[in-house]
Amino acid sequence: MLKKVFVKTFGCQMNVYDSDKITDTLKTIGYEKSENLNSADCFVLNTCHIRDKAKEKVYHEIGRVREVFLNKSKPLVIVAGCVAQAENTEMLKREPYIDLVIGPQSYHKLNETILQFEKNKMKGDVTDFDTAEKFNYLSKIQNKNSKISSFLTIQEGCDKFCHFCVVPYTRGPEYSRPFNQIIDEANMMVQNGSKEIILLGQNVNAYNYNNTKKIFRLSDLIMSLEKINGIERIRYTTSHPKDMTKDLLDCYKDSKKLMPFVHLPIQSGSNKILKLMNRKHKVEEYISTFDYLKKINEKVEFSSDFIIGYPGEEIEDFENTIKLIDTIKFINSFSFIFSARPGTTASKLKPIDEKISKERLKIIQEKLFRYSRLNNKSFENKYIDVLVENEIHGQNKLFGRNEYMNSVIFEGNKNLIGKIVKVKVTKTNQNTLIGELSEKNKFKAA
Repeated sequence: MLKKVFVKTFGCQMNVYDSDKITDTLKTIGYEKSENLNSADCFVLNTCHIRDKAKEKVYHEIGRVREVFLNKSKPLVIVAGCVAQAENTEMLKREPYIDLVIGPQSYHKLNETILQFEKNKMKGDVTDFDTAEKFNYLSKIQNKNSKISSFLTIQEGCDKFCHFCVVPYTRGPEYSRPFNQIIDEANMMVQNGSKEIILLGQNVNAYNYNNTKKIFRLSDLIMSLEKINGIERIRYTTSHPKDMTKDLLDCYKDSKKLMPFVHLPIQSGSNKILKLMNRKHKVEEYISTFDYLKKINEKVEFSSDFIIGYPGEEIEDFENTIKLIDTIKFINSFSFIFSARPGTTASKLKPIDEKISKERLKIIQEKLFRYSRLNNKSFENKYIDVLVENEIHGQNKLFGRNEYMNSVIFEGNKNLIGKIVKVKVTKTNQNTLIGELSEKNKFKAA
């Protein structure tokens, strides 16, 4: 009889991909994925270390699990992901309820670690950096993902060492997966029903695989995925401005399946702050990338990430960020007050006044939200192409996304799931487009 494993995921899309791999892997030793925590024999918490209080969130979640199983047999409790990598032995000492801690580059050792624990009940942590061995192992595990839109990790780690970021310490140096391994996994996803592939990496556009005969870049992956029947849409995230090479930019002209939506974090509109952050690019270079893409494909739109109140940020730096936002008119972005991550260079810098940071964040977000609302409103009374991903539970409505990752909700039959349909947008809000299926019901075949 199969045991039940419940996986809870915090953080980025890469963690979502990793969690899918974890459940696929555990099935080979008798664990079946469950959506019900109460009946779980194993609880896996896949963690993220990017935002503030990440570690405390883990202990809070473990406390919640402890309460659920207060009068029942305790499940096997595993903390995985980036917090596990950063804190490892400390977590085992602080929270006795945790049985195993495993870092994101050691998932190929997960089954062996669990089986050893079941045999000798000895707690432990596995946090080696062995990315190549991990992907070689996981590539042999059958992919069970049947999502319409699927994440596919192609690159992990980072060599940029931005002064605010923990990724080089939790995910290790940059590693690019073998080209054919990625194509094989994409084909498997299509066989399982995927219509959209989202390529993932901490620095996804730094992808650089050398098989001795040729160096493969992200552009090569995109144009190869273009040829796979069944793939309707291609996306990638997250990128670094320094790696937006011309061959990649030209994909927005040459590819019919690459979506015209570019998520390109800049973090600040001030060259002074970018230098303090060790970002290795300038605002002018970022704008030049935007201008070139708009020139070769006028449909292209940008989103970004912003850190507000970085140590050393003065009013002029803040105003330059506002100026950049008004120049690009980002259609969807994320903005946060600077939060020092332990062990990073920025954690040793003197923070600016919290009140000032909050005031600046409010101004920035109001401006970003305004452009987001304006973009959404521009779709009203127009027909858009929507890839239908699922049916909204308990409603006769479907959920999908347009080319720019906007959420779209409309009434329709679930037999449209997996198809690209024409939807007329009738109203919008800041986050969602609401519409109705075209009366002519014209859509591309699956």
